[in-house]
Amino acid sequence: MTAANLAFTLASDRLVSLVDCDVEEPNLHLFFPSKTTPRDVTLPIPVFDASICTLCGACGEFCRYGAVSVLPKKLLFFPDLCHSCGGCTLLCPEHAIHEESKRIGTLSVSTPLPGLKLVTGTLDSGSPLAVPIIHAVKLEAEPDPLVILDTAPGTSCPVVEALEGCDACILVTESTPFGLHDLELAVDVTKRLGIPAGVIINRSDGKDEETLRFCEQQDLPVLLTIPFSREIAAVQNRGDLLCRAYPEWQKEFLSVFSKAESLLEAKS
Repeated sequence: MTAANLAFTLASDRLVSLVDCDVEEPNLHLFFPSKTTPRDVTLPIPVFDASICTLCGACGEFCRYGAVSVLPKKLLFFPDLCHSCGGCTLLCPEHAIHEESKRIGTLSVSTPLPGLKLVTGTLDSGSPLAVPIIHAVKLEAEPDPLVILDTAPGTSCPVVEALEGCDACILVTESTPFGLHDLELAVDVTKRLGIPAGVIINRSDGKDEETLRFCEQQDLPVLLTIPFSREIAAVQNRGDLLCRAYPEWQKEFLSVFSKAESLLEAKS
């Protein structure tokens, strides 16, 4: 909700690129429907020539991900564990390994609004490699003047990949025990990455004291508080945007962006 409404509001007077980095369950396209043609995202995967391979074991010893196991009479390769580093291909003394492209997902670009570019990454079902898809969608938007990244929840590797290189981070939380626990983890990640952060409290029931106390202790500015509202939930559920259904909210999200810019200036 935050990324979509922020992009919608800012796109009224500037060029904005909105990147869906939640590649396992991308959903921004539901709020910005438009025609697009996906293109494949691929990775180089080693292919082993059994007629040349001497089972020397060099490739298996090198692989730190357990993708290659060399047995006395057979070589086993597990493509889902492969991280496409290319090391086994370079090390093979018999040149028994070459690489071929394997599709792991898709990338699509659309322009649902005059000032808005939407970049969506989608991981293929069953593929465990979300990080290369995120890298691809970020690279697609890299030259653009203003980029908003929507990440997956949590603090897993895909989230870290999305955060890498960002100027500022907006952490969205809820004033619940689970919300505060996850916020603590996310704050630790942003600090380790050296990214200034602020907080939006979503679905607030007015009892935010514990979350506010944590933010004060961590020197985290609260950028916006969004109430727990049936009207707001109804807007989301029908695939609409809060700032489109209730234009008065655009002022709030403009303020969020201004405060996020201040975070970057304070870091500088």
